Amino acid sequence: MNSNAIAADIRRGIAAGEYRYGARLPSVRDLADRYDVSQQTVAAAYAVLAALGMVRTERGSGTVVTAGTAADAHLGTFTPPDLAAATAWKPAEGGGQATEETTLVRQLAAPDSMAEWGIPAATQVVERTRIRSIDSTPAQHKLTVLPYEIAARAPEGHEGAPPMLAPVGSAPVRPPEGIRVADWLGWDVASTKAAITVEPMDPAASTALGMADGTPGFRIVNVTKDSAGATVYVTVTTAPLHHRVTLDIIG
Repeated sequence: MNSNAIAADIRRGIAAGEYRYGARLPSVRDLADRYDVSQQTVAAAYAVLAALGMVRTERGSGTVVTAGTAADAHLGTFTPPDLAAATAWKPAEGGGQATEETTLVRQLAAPDSMAEWGIPAATQVVERTRIRSIDSTPAQHKLTVLPYEIAARAPEGHEGAPPMLAPVGSAPVRPPEGIRVADWLGWDVASTKAAITVEPMDPAASTALGMADGTPGFRIVNVTKDSAGATVYVTVTTAPLHHRVTLDIIG
């Protein structure tokens, strides 16, 4: 058995929950004995897993699992003409308890980098960050950005802070069943363009997911436009590479 096969075997164990987040993996020597290979082969397997952000090896401390069980970065369910059944994300098949927490809500002037999303520099925007977890293990980091004037809208008869301006710790405010958030808040939503890349995670995502800076991961950028071509909101979802990106289209 070569190093890639050993890495794949351990990766399957992590995805299945056999090796839990934060658990210490067997030593190089013990694993070499288990697979009947050289210690160099096992060290190479651990190096592959470290490059994927699934483990972290520290001198004197051994190798620790830094990934949780697999989840789906689910882009949604599209069933014309009713889009109300959209599902933002879900555990992979096999389940697990899925939870979500808002960790940051702030208003700021858009930096130059948001121009590529169609948000002019210096536009007042609202950023909302959510961490999605499976069985209490961080699985996804999601950033939502939208112009303040859009974030400040509230449904008719709503009391309290507008839903998109609700502070950290507030109870989630959701639309009535069967109604899209965009329709509930009166947003003009005409189209969404998704870009999926694999690249180093940004520092905020790395920290939230418990991974080393620069660890590669999925970066899914959705830019939603109105009928005039202006940006309504942007979501940036970061997920470890052993997860999946899925999409349901129902005709």
